Amino acid sequence: MDHRTAQDDSDPGQGSASAETHERPGASLVAAASLGNLIEWFDWYLYSALALYFAPAFFPSGDRTIQLMNAAAVFAIGFLMRPFGAALLGSYADRHGRKAGLTVSVALMSLGSIIIAFTPDYATVGIFAPALLLIARLLQGLSVGGEFGASSTYLTEIASTAHRGFYSSFQGLTGIAGQLLAVGVLVVLQFILEKPQLEAWGWRIPFVVAALGTFVVLFLRRRLVETTTFTQSSAPPKEHPVRTLLRHPRAMMTAIGLTIGGIVAYYTFTAYIQKFLVNTAGLDRDQASQVSAATLFIYMLAQPLFGALSDRIGRKPVMIAFGVLGTTLTVPIMTAMERVQDPFVAFWLILLALAIVSGYTAIHTVVRAELFPTRVRAIGVSLPYALTVSLFGGTAEYVALALKNSGHEPWFYWYVSGCVFVSLIVYVTMPETRHRNLSNVGSEP
Repeated sequence: MDHRTAQDDSDPGQGSASAETHERPGASLVAAASLGNLIEWFDWYLYSALALYFAPAFFPSGDRTIQLMNAAAVFAIGFLMRPFGAALLGSYADRHGRKAGLTVSVALMSLGSIIIAFTPDYATVGIFAPALLLIARLLQGLSVGGEFGASSTYLTEIASTAHRGFYSSFQGLTGIAGQLLAVGVLVVLQFILEKPQLEAWGWRIPFVVAALGTFVVLFLRRRLVETTTFTQSSAPPKEHPVRTLLRHPRAMMTAIGLTIGGIVAYYTFTAYIQKFLVNTAGLDRDQASQVSAATLFIYMLAQPLFGALSDRIGRKPVMIAFGVLGTTLTVPIMTAMERVQDPFVAFWLILLALAIVSGYTAIHTVVRAELFPTRVRAIGVSLPYALTVSLFGGTAEYVALALKNSGHEPWFYWYVSGCVFVSLIVYVTMPETRHRNLSNVGSEP
């Protein structure tokens, strides 16, 4: 058994010096929490990866562009549901426990995948086809919004103080893994099925696989033990967790501020960069896809390393390093990528950018968890994040393309750099959270 004692070195009123003791979590607990997150993101990204094939089944127009726009609109609505999922399921996890929140979130994702997999096409049921697709994405949006807070909080609370950064980093690792798995499944299907087969019925197979995967995770999560931090906390407050959360404005604003730069940089160098390599640098789509997949794989493996580093030297130094390097190097990196002709050079430039971004993505979940009291921790982790992602992460690609279309593409590089600088100010001014006693953060209402 690994028992640790931590002394809170944060600002007054944000913690105490009382002992916090945890056992090092078993592999089954970490697997149940983090594998569920992998399946959640696998389900989420399947929609985007397979939209080209299933859009004609749900939308009647013979115009492929209009079909894809309709599918994209449904995707966007699901994205906007994430803050609602954060509020609803985060509140549920703070009232009824992390285990309960984790179970509900994966059940919703499973239901959404089942609906998509088995909904008849438009030719068979008419308007009910896109209506059911919309319902499925609403459920999945709620699920993803709630999963983030519940799983992040669980991984943080089951870990000893000395290993919180390491264990919470599996949230980032499995999120990236889910994205890679979705793309990988599509590549396999393209290899074994003819295009007409993939368009007619093959696209349904990954959603069936995803639903089966969520059933496995659901079984694992039902066997989870509740975190000691939650079970030993005070009785649930009478007021709603959202109202209780509003009593911690400093922690909320810190959570929002530390997210802005990280989430814009993350979406720039993981989601938008593939289009950038094609539309701006001039690489072909296959080269851009291969470079993107290779860098994402290494980026995924780096998350626990940065999480463990934060356990040794603190959260602030790791985040400040991201802030400084992201502020100063984003413009040079993207300017260099404008002119890149060699995929190998593009690989190293993107990998450099993602190594910098790892200073945020590997530890931002544990920092959020260390900011909030137990009874509002799940919603405190998830709601500010979901709101910031919707405002800044979801719009990053649109801002980039709009500036490119107007002839001012380099302005986007400065936009990313400026967002990181805003977060850098937060990193410098916020207290160190590494040694905080999770049972005594803030004041329990």
